[in-house]
Amino acid sequence: MKRVTTAVLLALFAGYLIFWAPYWAFVLGVTTVGAICYWEYSGLVKGHGIQRPGVFGFLAGLLVLFAPQHFVLLGFGLLAVLALATALRYDNLRDVLPQVACAILGGLYCFTPWRFAIGLRVGSVHWLFFALAICWAGDTAAYYVGRAFGRHKLAPIVSPGKSWEGAVGSVIGSVLFGVAYMRYFESGIPWWQIALIAVAGNIASQFGDLAESAMKRGAGVKDSSDLLPGHGGLLDRVDASLFALPVVYLCFGLLDPLLLLS
Repeated sequence: MKRVTTAVLLALFAGYLIFWAPYWAFVLGVTTVGAICYWEYSGLVKGHGIQRPGVFGFLAGLLVLFAPQHFVLLGFGLLAVLALATALRYDNLRDVLPQVACAILGGLYCFTPWRFAIGLRVGSVHWLFFALAICWAGDTAAYYVGRAFGRHKLAPIVSPGKSWEGAVGSVIGSVLFGVAYMRYFESGIPWWQIALIAVAGNIASQFGDLAESAMKRGAGVKDSSDLLPGHGGLLDRVDASLFALPVVYLCFGLLDPLLLLS
């Protein structure tokens, strides 16, 4: 029951942020999601026997989320220098490189996709919903197709429960949903272009799911945290979206070049 309750509350929260929240509330919401994901990610890093990523990863995430594009590279360079300099205080210098690398990676991994989410929402709430919902539709299709027909393991070491049959079902589920949804709300886009974008976004989402599974397996944990009753951590819920959002943003940006300039 708590799993269903959590799912309903998450769906209501996501729906509000995507469709009805004012711009500032949406930005605050995705920033909070990024911060929670970074906190959970830092726990996975610790599970790998590496020092928890410090504040510089969080600052790098805020930089990529809010800084003008021409300042991001400069800011990352300065943060990397500061992170390396402050890490020299460690007694074991073997901790310096892994900790700093994980911090910068964590900032990119947990925050960058939400900048693309902001860009998609500015373009159209339907583009943003499409990018997120093809992950949900694909995940649901993969579950049922995998249970019914799954015979060949997709990634037996990383995620033993996933199958190639489920992966194909996931792609089909995303395409069917994506075409039906976007043809209704954005009828000016040819269906085959929507289908191609859904395929690209779905494949990216499956890699996102596997990437987080690999981090959890390496850390020896089942979930990134116990924040969400019955669902594990927030990172467990958005791992696929973290990879899908940049891909969908790029694909839609090719259809609407002004989006890439925003």
